[in-house]
Amino acid sequence: MASRGRPNIVFIMADQLKWSALRMYSEIGIDTPSLERLAEEGVRFHNAITPHPLCVPARTSVMTGRYPHSTGCRRNETLMPADEIHAFLIWKQAGYTTGLIGKNHCFDLESDLDLFDVRCELSHRGLPVGGYAGENVGAKGMEWATPESTIDESHSTRSEMPRQSPTISYAVTDHPIEGYGTSAITGQVKVFLERVAAGDRFDGSAPDETDSPSPFALWVSYPDPHEPYEAPKRYADMFPPDDVSMPPTRPDEFSAGPAPERNRVLHRILSQDADTEHDRRAAIATYHAMVRFLDDGVGRVLDALDRLGLRDDTIVVFTADHGDFAGEHGMGVKGGVSYDCLVRVPLIVSWPGGGVPTGVVDDSMVSTVDILPTLLQLQGIADFVSEPPLPPEGQIAPAGPTLSDDLTGDALTSESLRRIQGASLPTVTAARPRTVAFSEYGVGGPPYTMDMLDRHTPPFGYRTLIDTLWAREAEGRRKMVRTVDWKYVTDPTAQPLGARTESGSHPEDELYDLRSDPWELRNIAHEQRNAGVISEMRVLVADWMIRTEDPRPVPLPRTVGRS
Repeated sequence: MASRGRPNIVFIMADQLKWSALRMYSEIGIDTPSLERLAEEGVRFHNAITPHPLCVPARTSVMTGRYPHSTGCRRNETLMPADEIHAFLIWKQAGYTTGLIGKNHCFDLESDLDLFDVRCELSHRGLPVGGYAGENVGAKGMEWATPESTIDESHSTRSEMPRQSPTISYAVTDHPIEGYGTSAITGQVKVFLERVAAGDRFDGSAPDETDSPSPFALWVSYPDPHEPYEAPKRYADMFPPDDVSMPPTRPDEFSAGPAPERNRVLHRILSQDADTEHDRRAAIATYHAMVRFLDDGVGRVLDALDRLGLRDDTIVVFTADHGDFAGEHGMGVKGGVSYDCLVRVPLIVSWPGGGVPTGVVDDSMVSTVDILPTLLQLQGIADFVSEPPLPPEGQIAPAGPTLSDDLTGDALTSESLRRIQGASLPTVTAARPRTVAFSEYGVGGPPYTMDMLDRHTPPFGYRTLIDTLWAREAEGRRKMVRTVDWKYVTDPTAQPLGARTESGSHPEDELYDLRSDPWELRNIAHEQRNAGVISEMRVLVADWMIRTEDPRPVPLPRTVGRS
């Protein structure tokens, strides 16, 4: 039975938007008036970390509240498994009208796709045409408000992008503005909101004026600013290349000092050292233009919620799946490393009508795996925060979250919610602040070495990045732990057994002092003076791995003994 009175969800996700692209996070970022408005209407998390800096693993983790090593979604080719309990399964059972508008790259099983009342997918190169996992052809519940021919026309450049060099590609175009992905998605969201406000359930039935409308949960998934880097001229004109604030770099970062081989391999593939200053700046300027275009889309969504009287009853979340180099470490796009430009993302949660604080910045360490438990807490679907009351003699207090009493089902129970490994966010809920966050990469495959890269024909660049993608996605089992002051990255599977440096670290480890080196330009893992820090960070990694080691929790007893 659907429960009435629960808040709506508008969950907005950008693709490949790094934290430092936004001025409210970094001095090298740009103004984003709509996101700044959203932050003033809610809580902005300053230190949010993705559990994995790759599309599918990040997205499936957000939707399940579980880490990739638990879901098995560790590559872009391993999408949501059939037995996972995820956000839309929960929301559908709770009686929500559900929608996905934009990039999917998360769900491809019919059983999951059937959970959406509305599904209008659009990705980096336009409407799905089939043949790629996580892009599903055809709309459901709504036809596109923008003619599909216009969408096709406005994505025509992305099919044959100009290349300024092997490592840099960008374009400024003047196609019909309504057909670009950001515009088409935003227009579709506005129509969706108008229809749900009118009581439409997208099943063909006439709205029942005597019945209150179902709450809705909508995933608004913008494909930008992920490459191809293409922006409409009106936005590109806002960001002249000469005005770009370039990130600090260290010319000898990968040639002098103990950079891991994995990082050196990626830099050799993506290094922009041979590119012109103009092209490096112009690529970042185009990325910024895409971000501002997206920001305007977010503003139009917020305006629609206000105009339709939905805002007070709607939780709005904004984040990204992962980041982008965008010039940091002398590279563009992304790869399987753990610098902040790839693992640190914006995160804003806003619901003034529900008592969520406004205009607050939370500096604690959080993860995007925390989004689902936070929403379930705010919706009143499950309680992840309250301490259970002392049970009667002979009983054991329930462990983990508790499901609302008015929700029942085969898949969704208080016991099954123990699968969720994230925690409710602080400030937004009564949860305590946390001091550490984690990320990971790899499937346990063999290392992709410099010798293997030498077998490819230079010049290297984006083509080589794609040609080596699957091997690098699968390589090792890299684990990252980050506090406000320190970051440690390790992959014991890539090391000779027992190999240690003077600090006790593995030869391929990374350690960054974020107080003195916020741009992570000097790996100090091997300095003996940091042995104590290395030891502490290893304990944090080990504790995390132990706490999250059970993919399927074993049922817990409710009584002390058989009697």
